[in-house]
Amino acid sequence: MTARPASEATPSGKPRARALGIPFAGTPGTLNAITDLPGLAVGYETLIQGEGALRVGHGPVRTGVTAILPRGRNGVGTPCAAGMVSFNGNGEMTGTAWIEETGSLDLPILITNTHSVGACHTGTIEWVVRNHPKLAEAWFLPVVGETWDGYLNDINGAHVKPEHAVRAIDIAGSGPIEEGSVGGGTGMNCYAFKGGCGTASRIVPYGAHRYTVGAFVQANFGGRRELTIAGVPVGRELADDNPMETRRQAAPAGAGSVIAIVGTDAPLLPAQCKALARRVGMGLARTGTTGSHFSGDLFLAFSTGNEGALKSRFPDGEPAEDEFDQLRFVPWGRMDPFYAAVAHAIEEAVVNALVANTTMIGRDGHRTPALPHDRLVTLLRERRVID
Repeated sequence: MTARPASEATPSGKPRARALGIPFAGTPGTLNAITDLPGLAVGYETLIQGEGALRVGHGPVRTGVTAILPRGRNGVGTPCAAGMVSFNGNGEMTGTAWIEETGSLDLPILITNTHSVGACHTGTIEWVVRNHPKLAEAWFLPVVGETWDGYLNDINGAHVKPEHAVRAIDIAGSGPIEEGSVGGGTGMNCYAFKGGCGTASRIVPYGAHRYTVGAFVQANFGGRRELTIAGVPVGRELADDNPMETRRQAAPAGAGSVIAIVGTDAPLLPAQCKALARRVGMGLARTGTTGSHFSGDLFLAFSTGNEGALKSRFPDGEPAEDEFDQLRFVPWGRMDPFYAAVAHAIEEAVVNALVANTTMIGRDGHRTPALPHDRLVTLLRERRVID
């Protein structure tokens, strides 16, 4: 049997959205993943154990950690231009006050569950101290984002430890990456289907250059009836198997949160990175969400262009006569294709998180069904979206 290309299947063989024939705008990179960005690495630590009734501190456990290293492990400490946007602040992403101040990011980005931010923050510091001791002479403001997995996971059980964050960074690599219920996305739900991690990329031609825009989401948002795929409101037709939203004392439909990370190798100013982050909302909207009050929607974008600029460490002596940073950047008037790339990649990343997944049962027998591929394909064929 011929293996599917990376754009259609994850490394474990799970189908991605394009394997179902779902069309998307824009031209993807070779892997159709954030790891199309040269030098970028992604690592997962997935924690799944136990079943049955919830016993806080014992499980069941359905959680984990995701690490994204914009310049890989060796590039930690070398800043990227960066910008962050809070679309809705019912969530947390640490370290962003400093990003707002300096427009730069030089540490790994970690994503986990809401109550494990502290463990990942500590783990990031431990990893840098061990692996970049010179950098450790200064201060650290790690970036850790979160979404809530308490429907399936013993979220109050402190199962994520600093060593899990360290391992996620240690094993981070380039190439094709898994999607669905892995890493920080393990216990997450999206549109009341099984959600989690999803990624996609787009190529942006720019004169003689070809730049990559990569997107990664930890998708844990949206009400079932909102779900829209390829412009078709499929959630209304797939409303029957929906234990998450119909059980007693359920959180309101649409609650949960989403963390989105956008990276590009195009040279950009920090303010232009912030503008890219702002366009994440456009991509999410294409999947149907209107942005719940109970969903923390936090977006971070960075550029690996201008390597060597934007350093903000302790100075050594008096400045040299020519000690100035220089930034090369895409003119503001040429930014529209990059904005479109963000919206298109984010849309596909969310759908990939849904497609590359299976049904999960967690604490107290709570069940989240996987998006039914056959029924989805039938609906899209009826609307003549796919053949």
